[in-house]
Amino acid sequence: MIRGKPFDRRGNSAVRWIGCALLFLAACVKHLEFPPMGDPLPASAKLEIPSSIRELTIRYSNSCAQPQEIPLGDRLQEALREGLHRTFNTTFDENTSDTSDPDYVIQVDLVDSSFDLNKEVLHDRAPAVLQLNAIARILDRKGTLLRQTDIKVSRHERLRLEQLSRNCNYMIEPFIHDTVIDFATRVSLNARQAVAGDAPLSSAEPSPIPGASLGASASVLSEAPHSPASPSHALRFKALLLDENSDLILEGGEHVRVRVDIINTGTKLIENASATLTGPSAVIEQFPAKTLPIPPLQPGQTKSLEFIATLPPTKQAQQAAIHVTVAESGGASAPPQVLQFTIQPPGTGTDDVNRIPAPAPGFHQPQTYLVSIGVGAYRDPKLAPRRYAATDAETFAAYFQSLGGVPLSNIRILQNQKALRADLHEALFGWLPQHAAKDAVVIVYFSGQAMTTPTGDILLAPYDGSAADSKRLYSLTDLESAFARLQAKQIIFLFDGMVSRLRGDAKGKTASPRWELGGGHTLALIGGEDLTTGLEDDQHRHGLFTYYLLKGLRGEADTNRNGTVTFGELAGYVRQKVAWAAKTQFNQEQRPLLIPPLKPDDQAASLVLTALPSLTPSEAP
Repeated sequence: MIRGKPFDRRGNSAVRWIGCALLFLAACVKHLEFPPMGDPLPASAKLEIPSSIRELTIRYSNSCAQPQEIPLGDRLQEALREGLHRTFNTTFDENTSDTSDPDYVIQVDLVDSSFDLNKEVLHDRAPAVLQLNAIARILDRKGTLLRQTDIKVSRHERLRLEQLSRNCNYMIEPFIHDTVIDFATRVSLNARQAVAGDAPLSSAEPSPIPGASLGASASVLSEAPHSPASPSHALRFKALLLDENSDLILEGGEHVRVRVDIINTGTKLIENASATLTGPSAVIEQFPAKTLPIPPLQPGQTKSLEFIATLPPTKQAQQAAIHVTVAESGGASAPPQVLQFTIQPPGTGTDDVNRIPAPAPGFHQPQTYLVSIGVGAYRDPKLAPRRYAATDAETFAAYFQSLGGVPLSNIRILQNQKALRADLHEALFGWLPQHAAKDAVVIVYFSGQAMTTPTGDILLAPYDGSAADSKRLYSLTDLESAFARLQAKQIIFLFDGMVSRLRGDAKGKTASPRWELGGGHTLALIGGEDLTTGLEDDQHRHGLFTYYLLKGLRGEADTNRNGTVTFGELAGYVRQKVAWAAKTQFNQEQRPLLIPPLKPDDQAASLVLTALPSLTPSEAP
């Protein structure tokens, strides 16, 4: 078995594929599975795999520049054995104790391989290319060569960073899984054709074989009514609608691509096949070509086609659907698919995080409490102003009142002159304990400045704080004491701003800022590592960290497209985006911190922060 996912021998993947298709495909890419290959042939076969495959290893560095190794040879061996097990009644290899002569021998020799991961293109979605070139030989009992075939697999996909821990590792396992299944399927189908010749496949319904999604998809896939043409048990395909800017909003005037990935799951060469688009004339007429020929497909071979168009302009949202059909010249066709989508007026996708989204109907979190603090101007002129800190605190609170379902009575906003040290202390030691009941969720957001002592202690700067007097600052120790008084189920502290050394302290080496707040129920998501300027985004008029907090809360962090944004999703999204934007837009380093790192089974990772109005939790698949 491929690690973490057993091969499906029951041929029921179509059911799970349809369920998966109810979500946006960019967030629900289906893993490849072996297509139905008919009943196993009444023969025995031995698999011979050389050391060039058994010892094949992928080497790369993750986003934290740490070397990584994946034993690809182990995965390939497992997949090849499983593919042959589906093809022949009896199979064995060099590890099998059976010494009888097999009816057939399948030899797979690796010619070359390559793996490339380009982390410079997009920090959080790095394009990856894995290529395998091999030769498969099928010999009979006498050693006569029945068939020799070039097996060439080239898979392209964007690998996302994982959302837990330090966000160093890419989610590469599904990519590896798809590659080895693709490779083993081609070897097995070639072996079947060499042995069975023109023997027909089983009439079992084949499953769709999805390819790699190269961008965000704004399409929803559904099955169309079956065509009256005779069904093809060899052709299978997947259709995706990909938008130009990957913002999941299809706007009039935007370029779109319909990508069609086709595979020949049969045992014969398929020639003179084509893919066709049909649908409303206002949409279909935008495509210069409505039908594209499919190059000849050998058994097990895949091809990809793309239809490109510019969506028609519209003054109001319009529903549309594109029917995709793949058929052979003789009339046999695969089950058609439908891409359903909405065309929005131009400008709908404009990046405007200051426009507070509408609340999700029926979504309320009366047990969540928020203290939102923003200090952009200081009484002490030696403390540099933060242009957007005060408005960031107000906007952040507005998001939680709207998308977070938090009652206004559960929110305290402290800004500039109303964020004195005494105000912070009263909110944390007075208001919160009086209102936050047992098992509440408490969120404290601070945008402004912080000082650090030579020992690494953190001191937040209120409006009346001083760059040189620690007594006029608010220590993280005091914040920790306030949290300890609460019986909250979960406490989250977020900081966006500048971190600098406390003036007047002895010069020399200073310990790194210590943001640990202690306690298993408290998490801190900090805008940057060590001493940081806390970049401010003048184009969007927000702190860079807060800008991506807001974008994440309004839906961009909803990676599984279930209509809610969890803390785990938000933390992963913000850490990815801020680091990427700081490097590409500002040519600086700013990597947010999550303290302590989340573990896969941490309940805090699944804590729901916001719900999207278009898909409330009760409606989510």
